[in-house]
Formats: sequence, C-alpha cells, structure tokens
Amino acid sequence: MIYDAAIIGAGVSGASTAWQLSHFDCKTVLLERWADVGFGVSKANSGIVHGGFHHPVSSLKARLEIQGNLMFEQLQYELDFPFSRCGILVVAFSEEQMVTVRKLYNQGIANGVRNLEMCGRDRLLELEPKLNAEVVGGFFAPNGGTIEPYRYVFSLVEGATRNGVELLCNYEVSQAEHNGEYWLVTAADGREIKARRVVNAAGLFADHISKLFGAEEFTIHPRKGEEYLLDRNSQARPQRVVFPVPTKDSKGVLVIPTAEGTTMIGPTADPVEDKLDTTTSADHMQRIVSLVRQMVNGITPRDVITSFAGLRPVLDTEDFYIDRSQKAPHFIQVAGIQSPGLTASPAIGLYVKDLLKADGMTLTEKTEVVQKLPPRREIRKETPETLAELHADDPRWTHVVCRCENISEAEIIEAVRKGHTTLDGVKFYTRAGMGRCQGGFCSAKIMKIISRETGIPMEELTKKGGSSRLLAGRLENTTIDPMPEK
Repeated sequence: MIYDAAIIGAGVSGASTAWQLSHFDCKTVLLERWADVGFGVSKANSGIVHGGFHHPVSSLKARLEIQGNLMFEQLQYELDFPFSRCGILVVAFSEEQMVTVRKLYNQGIANGVRNLEMCGRDRLLELEPKLNAEVVGGFFAPNGGTIEPYRYVFSLVEGATRNGVELLCNYEVSQAEHNGEYWLVTAADGREIKARRVVNAAGLFADHISKLFGAEEFTIHPRKGEEYLLDRNSQARPQRVVFPVPTKDSKGVLVIPTAEGTTMIGPTADPVEDKLDTTTSADHMQRIVSLVRQMVNGITPRDVITSFAGLRPVLDTEDFYIDRSQKAPHFIQVAGIQSPGLTASPAIGLYVKDLLKADGMTLTEKTEVVQKLPPRREIRKETPETLAELHADDPRWTHVVCRCENISEAEIIEAVRKGHTTLDGVKFYTRAGMGRCQGGFCSAKIMKIISRETGIPMEELTKKGGSSRLLAGRLENTTIDPMPEK
C-alpha cells in the first residue's frame, strides 16, 4: 500500500491532523515512536485551554490559539473527553504588575477575544474566593478552561482510526528516501511504509526528523516544566485557572483546577539539553509551592501526591513553524508546537489539512464517517440505579480496582481492549493509579488484568513501553485472576 499521507507523531498536533484527514477519502497512517499515543510532549501538558491574550495576533501561534479555543465544545460533543470552560484569572499583587496586566488585556481586545473583563480586588475575590486577599487587580477571561490532554489525544486517535486511519506505535523513524513518487519511511526495527506525503509532527524530535528527510535544518530547544499534583480533597482547589503576571520566558506558575477534579500547580520553565530529561526536584517543588501560596490560600506541600515534568519543543523564533518544506518534496513541517499548542491543536489540524491540499493532495469528503464516539461508562459518575443495572449485566462493572479514583475492572478491560497495554496507558485512559496512593494498591491488580486480557506474561509488562519493565526476573507458578462469571 502507498498511503496518501503519513503523519509522524501522535501528540495533539498529529492526532488532530489525523482526525481531520479521517473525514476524507484518503489513506492515512499515523506513526508514533512510543508505545502509545500522546506519550511524548502531550502527556505532560498543563491541560490549559488558553484565552488568546498572551501573544500578539501577528504570530501564527496566537491566530491558531484563538481559532482552536472556539472549537472545543464541538470536539467534546463529538469525541467525549473531559473539558471545562471554567475561565482564567490573571492576577496582580502590585501596581507595577498592573501595568503588564493592562497590556495583556489590551492585547486580548486587539486579538478579538470576547468578554474579557478588567477586575478590581473585590470583583476578583467574588470570582475566586480562594485568592490571596492582598490581590490588587487583574482580569477575567471566561473563554479559558482546562482539558485532560491524554484523554483528548486518545479520543482524537480513536475517532480517526474508526474512520480508517491506521495507527503504528513503537515506530521510531530512522530513515527516509524519496524515489520521485513516494517516500519510503523506515523504522528502527526495520518496518517500512510508503507515503506520497509526510507530515512532521514529531514534537521534541521534529528537528531530527526534518534532517532525516533532507528538509530544513533547525534546532528544537527543550524547555522543562515541572508540575505537582495535589490531592483531590485539597482545600486549595480554585474554581478558575489562576495565572500570575507573566515573565519574559514563561506564562508563570499557575494554579489549575483540572477537568477531572484535582488541582495542579506549576509549571517551571527551565532550558535543558536532554530531550528525555523528565526529572523533578524537591527544590523546585518548594519554590512552586512558595509562589502559588502568594496567589491562592490553602496550598500545602502535604497535599502533593505526585510530580512530573514535560518538555516544551521551543524554536529560536518562539513561534510555531507550520508550512510546506521548501527543500524536501511533499513534506509538511509542524514544529515548535509549545504553549499554547494544545489550545491551537484543533486549528493546527485544519491548517495542515489545507497545506496538504495546497500540495496537491486530493481531499474528497467521505459520504459516511463516525462523527461521534459512543459515550464512555465511568462508574464514579453513575447513579446507584445504573450501577445496579450494570452489575446485573456484568459484575466487573462494580468490582472496584482503583479505590482512590473509583475505577472498575470493566473500565480497565475496556482500556486494554482499545490497545492501551502499558500501565501508563491504562492510567491515562481510566485514571486508575492517579489518586492519593498513586497506584500503590491497584497496580498489581491492573497488571494481572492486562496480562489476562492480552496474554503478555507479567514479567514482560511495562510502565510505558520500551525497557520500562515493571518486574525483574521471571515469575513462577503465577496465578492470574480468572474472569468472574456474568
């Protein structure tokens, strides 16, 4: 088979492009170097739907951010992922900071953002009672919000594959050659695909992929952001996303009420050399806690249940680079997609689709497509009456495996049957292991279910693919829990 398009990278940009192309009568393949989609830059995203005021509309990132922001209600209706348009507060604690606040507000107005509201102290405390009472002023952007980034990517890819897009994971592109008709794209494990056009949405490795294809040379500079997750019962959880006044290099350390009910603080913004450096430190945690305490009451390090770090793929220009290559034939660059890349991603998918069309790709709309995914069952959101009905049909619906997040065996089975066969894949799909104990009680049970459903021996299971084995050595005479009878 010769594909019409191959997309390298199944993060928010590649997945959004795949979702758009899945509506057209073309053969598309999505190539992901990791064991599951969204395991690169996207999984450690802050999950903010930005409000369109941080960047001037003369930049590509601002234009796509504003367009993408407006697309999320429709996408949530179609793809059923957690999204909350809770609004954003930008807060200042001095008159000097208010100068920057007014500039951001005026920039948002100039960008065409609707319903921005300049606020004094009393109005801010009305909108968010948990703010530090020393707040001087700020503004409210009601169009901002939060999203679960991994669920968003999973939903985009599920929708795309239901419409015929092929997904190949563990496909680390190592070689590319154009023969005048198509690209031959080879993986490190020897697999090959042929595609007439290629989209480079490889995130942190977009510079490497561009070089492999003989396209433009540029450098991705990783910028690490450490995030800290608070217990679901933390008294510090605000109703809105709280932004400080930004600095030259960062939008600042935020307090984020996640779309699934927890609270996150961060991120940092530290340049690093290693594109795989996701370490965190106690010093950074203390600094973040100190900074957010100045904005929101109730923050305490005792509520921190886990930490993680993500790496932003930054270009020298700080803007997105989305364009047809001027050096490599039929090659589309989608690079430098740092913040607000998640917000812009729905519009990035449309933009890349139009670039492929401009490159000569025929895009004929399909007469029949899956436009809406079936809603997912999540027992933590069901009524007792519904749970009784589910139990009568299948007892696994009420067999709780993850007590912290209230996740059932049936939900974990669904995740595995949809192809999420690593511990992290199941965690991101279901939230099992994301609560206070961070998988201390449920990880072994989840591993047994994955092994039972897939036939993969327990000692070969991984946390996130590759060499991230969960067990050392071999298990002898291991009994895998049988499926309960209906």
